[in-house]
Amino acid sequence: MAEQTPAPDAQAFDEVVRFTSDLIRIDTTNRGGGDCRERPAAEYAAARLAEAGIEPTLLERTEGRTNVVARVEGTDPGADALLLHGHLDVVPAEPADWSVHPFSGEIRDGVVWGRGAVDMKNMDAMILSVVRAWARHGVRPRRDIVIAFTADEEASAEDGSGFLADRHAGLFEGCTEGVSESGAFTFHDGAGRQIYPIAAGERGTGWLRLTARGRAGHGSKVNRENAVTRLAAAITRIGDHPWPPRLTPTVRACLEALAALYGIETGPDGIGSDPAEVDALLDKLGPAAALVEATVRNSANPTMLDAGYKVNVIPGEAVAHVDGRFLPGGEDEFRETLDRLTGPDVEWEFDHREPALYAPVDSPTFARMRAAVEEFAPEGHVVPYCMSGGTDAKQFSRLGITGYGFAPLRLPEGLDYQALFHGVDERVPVEALHFGVDVLDRFLRTA
Repeated sequence: MAEQTPAPDAQAFDEVVRFTSDLIRIDTTNRGGGDCRERPAAEYAAARLAEAGIEPTLLERTEGRTNVVARVEGTDPGADALLLHGHLDVVPAEPADWSVHPFSGEIRDGVVWGRGAVDMKNMDAMILSVVRAWARHGVRPRRDIVIAFTADEEASAEDGSGFLADRHAGLFEGCTEGVSESGAFTFHDGAGRQIYPIAAGERGTGWLRLTARGRAGHGSKVNRENAVTRLAAAITRIGDHPWPPRLTPTVRACLEALAALYGIETGPDGIGSDPAEVDALLDKLGPAAALVEATVRNSANPTMLDAGYKVNVIPGEAVAHVDGRFLPGGEDEFRETLDRLTGPDVEWEFDHREPALYAPVDSPTFARMRAAVEEFAPEGHVVPYCMSGGTDAKQFSRLGITGYGFAPLRLPEGLDYQALFHGVDERVPVEALHFGVDVLDRFLRTA
């Protein structure tokens, strides 16, 4: 069927740019703690769907924290459905730090600027433009496509995908796989190669709260039960800990693909988990190691400290927060290591925890994503990879949905896609959005 239906038209290419810009101009900054209002963006997306004859459902757990869900019926009623999801919220941006106002949605020299240009209002716009093009041309995919635009991904997801998965599971009936952000973008290795990583896994999220208790007292007195000292010792041990390599199936597949691409011999038994061997392989990969170096092991980075209220008062309690991430199958090791590193004087608990995810790289869906990228970027080399962070796929996994990262963009050399996530001067080229529409359309119609 895909070969007999028209490709996205000029209107689709115009719309993806306009929708990206429009969505950026709707400030959906998520500062955490419930400080966000996605409803205007949700209403915008719902209106674009309704214009195409696609019936949207708007859902809220908390007033103003709005999600949109819709279903595009496929031609094969016996086929499993596919979830296509993108979040509407963005992280904060300080206008004084930017070259353009982060919520201007300015289009300058063929580039769309603003917070959300890559994370991830560009993908939201691609979804809208593709399904609207289908409606104009009478195209239907083989599988049902369930579309979800979510709130609160940049915080706990309690008002977004978590709420949808827990309270509205029926809307996702039949979905076995999902596709969302952070995959199929151009990675330039500095030596002329263009690599397109497709995400087939995520490290688990373990945001930790550490609490040290001691004896409060005067700052001029000897105090061997100082809570600040105890906490400082614990977070120093955590920050200095050398986590050992643990190669998951996705990471191993990525390393094997990169080793083959660069002609690196890996030995008769393939790639081992010996730390020296893994680090040596990463060194040989050069810049391409950036695709995998954060996901060969667990990690725990101290990020916030809170203790005391006056310089001459030793507090009885000190608190730290740690951003922990663990690999699929690595949570037990993560917990045991934190127990040891914090020691007897510091307690720790999860402030927020979500599971690590794994998706097969030998699935028909992965093969179709690869084929779609290769059709429009024949010069590219597709590899699987594991995301170091997390997405809404974690919450949707509660419904048995296997998640992939596939938000295609062909990017020029010198534009560091990964650095733009939560960074200053976030932007996306117009041509990258056009490429994304082509590739996403091709994949969805063949999926």
